[in-house]
Amino acid sequence: MADMEVGVMMSVGWTMEQIHQIRDLGFINIQISAPPEEILKDQSKKRELIDCLTDSGLKVTTVFVGFAGESYADIPTVVETVGYLNPDSRSDRVGKTERISDFANELGVDKVAAHVGFVPEDPTDPAHQPMVDAVGSVADHCKANGQAFSLETGQETAPALLHFLETLGRDNVKVNFDPANMILYGSGEPIEALGIVAEHVISVHAKDGKWPTAEGQLGKEFPLGQGDVGMGKFVAKLQEIGYRGPLTMEREIPDWNQKVNDLVAGKALLESLM
Repeated sequence: MADMEVGVMMSVGWTMEQIHQIRDLGFINIQISAPPEEILKDQSKKRELIDCLTDSGLKVTTVFVGFAGESYADIPTVVETVGYLNPDSRSDRVGKTERISDFANELGVDKVAAHVGFVPEDPTDPAHQPMVDAVGSVADHCKANGQAFSLETGQETAPALLHFLETLGRDNVKVNFDPANMILYGSGEPIEALGIVAEHVISVHAKDGKWPTAEGQLGKEFPLGQGDVGMGKFVAKLQEIGYRGPLTMEREIPDWNQKVNDLVAGKALLESLM
């Protein structure tokens, strides 16, 4: 795979027909969201899916974790429902993440990634250590599978994320840097944030968006080049820090045809910037 090869994030609900369509558009690498639990727990169904993905000819670079009940409606809802922060769902979600790691290992993928949820910035917060323990446990399982576990950016400021990484003290915990998420969550200017966590970045999302307009709300995603990230500056900063991995476009809209159009346009934009 070439340096900074443009790829696609296949989000929840993807089908093999859609994956083949992405391949036929000229993409050669993808990240995928994890399959549903009924596949993860059924060895024959899991094997069938792995064979289909392998036969597609696309390289899966990362498997992303997701959980039933997560909602990105607004920031308070994200705090309550996403990742490992809620103690009522934490244990089950850690277990599912381990099964996703095992699936990724069978698929031959050495990166697992997730939105782990809001990590309290204050280390004395009672919720801080349980998050360290949960993410550390997942990271250790991934390491046994020869994998990195990447934290998706956005929900913390870059200094807070850096502190969390240092607290974890695991050499296989890395960062999947999404510049638009820094904007959508109001967490900080993305190019500056990329510089702060640069040494930990092993994968990126090429995504664009605009800042929130009200307290507690998320910003809005836009096609590449139409938001506030500044794609030219983003690509230049990636080159400056020595990043050579794929640029994985993520377009989170339900209309598949529009998504395909935006991905094709985004690929052309990114390639023109390199």
